[in-house]
Amino acid sequence: MITNSITSLTLTNPGQWFSDRILLAVPVSEDKGNVAEVVSFLIILLLVATAVALVSRRFRIPYITGLVLAGLAITELLPSRIGLDSALIFNLFLPILLFEAAINTDISRLRSTIKPIALLAGPGVLLCSGITSVLLKVELGLDWIPATMVGVILSITDTALVIAVFKEVSVPHRLVTLVEGESLLNDDVALVLFSLILTIHETGALSALDVVQEFLFVLIGGALVGAALGYLSIGLLSQTDDPLGGLLLTVALALGAFQAGELLHVSGVVAVVIAGLIVGNFEHSQVTSASNQVTLFSFWEYAGFGVNTFIFLLIGLEINIITLWQTLPAILLAFIAYQVGRLLTVYPLLAFVRFFDKPIPIRWRHILFAGNIKGSLSTALALSLPADLPGRETLLAIVLGIVLFSLVGQGLSLPWVVRHLKLSYRSKSYQQIEELQAQLMTAKAAQDELDSLLKAGVLPKSIYEEMRASYQLRVATADRTLREIYNQRSEDSPENRSDRTKLETIRRQLLLAEKGALTDALRKRILSEAVVQERIKRIDELLLKLEDD
Repeated sequence: MITNSITSLTLTNPGQWFSDRILLAVPVSEDKGNVAEVVSFLIILLLVATAVALVSRRFRIPYITGLVLAGLAITELLPSRIGLDSALIFNLFLPILLFEAAINTDISRLRSTIKPIALLAGPGVLLCSGITSVLLKVELGLDWIPATMVGVILSITDTALVIAVFKEVSVPHRLVTLVEGESLLNDDVALVLFSLILTIHETGALSALDVVQEFLFVLIGGALVGAALGYLSIGLLSQTDDPLGGLLLTVALALGAFQAGELLHVSGVVAVVIAGLIVGNFEHSQVTSASNQVTLFSFWEYAGFGVNTFIFLLIGLEINIITLWQTLPAILLAFIAYQVGRLLTVYPLLAFVRFFDKPIPIRWRHILFAGNIKGSLSTALALSLPADLPGRETLLAIVLGIVLFSLVGQGLSLPWVVRHLKLSYRSKSYQQIEELQAQLMTAKAAQDELDSLLKAGVLPKSIYEEMRASYQLRVATADRTLREIYNQRSEDSPENRSDRTKLETIRRQLLLAEKGALTDALRKRILSEAVVQERIKRIDELLLKLEDD
């Protein structure tokens, strides 16, 4: 795997791609002006990011796309050119992004969609990178090693922008899980492939058996390391009720799992993902309070947002417009190559899903193709291309150019595509359900406030009873109507499939609450392990049978 020594920012003179580097962690003996300069750059980036957030909201453009464009715009205005080192991404940014995505992934939903996810992230990555590599060799005349390296780099998908669009435009939950799950596994497989190609480049050759053995060893080894560290963290978290201490532990877990994997020559990326899945799906239901859960997930949401902000700004700053223009024909040919590779991967493979799992609608396949956006990991791998690789600077320019085209072109068009496909159809009864639920929630919230006002002596009891009765009438009416809608549903009616989504979501939450209660009872030795395991097994079966929109 790729190893690096120290996390750094690079400061280069205008017109150069990379040159003199100023470390983020500067030794005390070095000039203190270096530290002040780096802090000044960070302040500038924060101010630019704030302006981008305001402008992107005003003009309804994706925040990430705005960051890249802002990075391009301010490059020549800075006193020195800020660059991006692969060590910064691999050792700091990537573990944080992966861990944040993993702890927010629902394993029950992931299991229900694992077959198409595994198909895309396993055979899909191999097929996409293979097709792309062949086209790159034919179109650009590259040797096989450079072509396959770039082919793997361009087979990676970055979902940050796609998920941001999904938050603005409502889409089915199963599609969100499919996109997130593919990205989690896609990164793992692509990094292992890149490592194997790098080994072949350095050693000259590897037998097919060696490749398979190394592939399995790295993946399985990374999973074992992540599982061991994840469950160890669960034990440590159960010993403390301090939310800040828990946050520090999860940060150490995210960064440490990656470093442990690299140290043991297995996949640090897989280790981080597995550890995050374990902590996110077991820790919060077993060993921490509700307030600690809120603190934990809020912190990691902010961490992911902050990392994405810096990394996409730095990607914009990394791109040299002059070099981009000089390599534009090659960038366009490579752009076509990886789009063809994705096209011949997503549509044929997902067409076979209907033979062994729930079919993937054609409109979902359109989204998986249109959302084939490149980002941080593709940039990091491009920056880590070996110095002795033939045509390295040209290859780097091609990948960075594609990242720019992808984030800007596809990023700006993706919201329109999602809206145009009308993925989240809502019937009149579905809208009625949401209106009734809103009526229930607001009426009960008002009743709670009335109770508080009565206890505080603000309201006389006669007025309290009159106002509470009016709200109680709303509650009773909404509750009765909702019960009638759920009872009258026809299970065989295609029109009602989307209407059942809300009820299935509620059932899922209730089943997960049952699992939490059982595991808590087992931890407190209220119930025996045999009884708990048997009931949890039945709950898991019910979770997998739920309608997943």
